[in-house]
Amino acid sequence: MAEESKAPSAPSESAAPVSEGRSSHRPGPRGPRPGGGPGGGPGGPREGGRKYFRRKKVCKFCVEKIESINYKDVRLLAQFVAESGKIVPRRLTGVCTPHQRRLSGAIKQARNIALLPFAGRAN
Repeated sequence: MAEESKAPSAPSESAAPVSEGRSSHRPGPRGPRPGGGPGGGPGGPREGGRKYFRRKKVCKFCVEKIESINYKDVRLLAQFVAESGKIVPRRLTGVCTPHQRRLSGAIKQARNIALLPFAGRAN
């Protein structure tokens, strides 16, 4: 019992197997990261500046009460196609899910009958 209460001064080698390539040493708490404290990173608030307020995007089709998205309405569809020819995603346009589905279908139909280009301009 007296031997068990004594703390060993050095850890024994047979107590913990060490695998090759990995060190068994676990560092303690790390110091502060470079770049500052809380909120100093790329996504955090900046000192001295106002916080940027982003308005919630609302669906253009819901607001204007457009029920049908027609593939022949090229002016409307062109607003949702990027310059490269890609369909702009919901998170950028703010269009709701059901309207985005109908919109992408209408864009694809318009592309097939050559009302909209499949790709943007060649550089």
